[in-house]
Amino acid sequence: MTLIIQNLVFGLFVGSIYGIAAVGLALVFGVMKMLNIAHGELLMIGGYVSFWLFHLAGVDPFLSLLISAPLLFGLGVVLHQVLYRHIARFETEQKIKNSMLVSFGLVLILQNLAQQMWTADERSIQTAYSGVGADVLGVALPYTRMANLGLALLVVIGLHLFLSRTYLGKAIRATADEWESAILVGVNIRQTFLITFGLSASLAAIAGALVVVGYGLSPSIGLAWTLKALVVVVLAGTGSVFGVVPAGLLLGLGEAVSGIIAGPAYREVFGLLIFVAILVVRPQGLFGRA
Repeated sequence: MTLIIQNLVFGLFVGSIYGIAAVGLALVFGVMKMLNIAHGELLMIGGYVSFWLFHLAGVDPFLSLLISAPLLFGLGVVLHQVLYRHIARFETEQKIKNSMLVSFGLVLILQNLAQQMWTADERSIQTAYSGVGADVLGVALPYTRMANLGLALLVVIGLHLFLSRTYLGKAIRATADEWESAILVGVNIRQTFLITFGLSASLAAIAGALVVVGYGLSPSIGLAWTLKALVVVVLAGTGSVFGVVPAGLLLGLGEAVSGIIAGPAYREVFGLLIFVAILVVRPQGLFGRA
């Protein structure tokens, strides 16, 4: 029984990273109606910022978010101004197609740049508290994994407060619901898109720090995390920003259950079976609107 509980707990820890990795992707898709395939590469760059801050300056990976998140926000603003703002004038279907093409090209550029700058070696961060944790009734609770889960919840709560309590957040929500009506009430759509994309990149930086602590980092991880985030976004419902963390937790639990029943080799398969089963019952996703 203890082993089962341990696997489920680790499934929650993994699911929290899935959720935080998907929040930024869901935000861009929900507001701008663009599919940024390069979101995983932004996650990867955020992870490298945390890695080098730790190894060169001794900055704790969680504290490094105070630097990496603003840096990635700036990078997101630049990418939006150079690439994505030109796609914003298209209809929704064309936006999705063109954003996929542009961002896939960006994937290749960023991945190769990262490999040239930092080599293809896999890297990770080992802090003084790595491998240390609490023991509750025989269940191990590593401090780093608990910090990941706590940070994911704090980010979602903070994002909820930002979107619901601030003028800019309300403008983002209005744009996501109906951008033509948002223009009529005075919302600056171009500024809203710009800030949304920068915020998405900042969220990717947070996910990158969690990944480099818990999983390891290399220039090739971006696409795998984009695909995982995309599964979570569709599972939650493409219009639901706040549903992605619960959906990520559910996916993590599903993979943990598969490890118990069928072995670690079938973790990914079992998670995707849950994904397909839920979409058969609710094509709009768990938290999406019909």
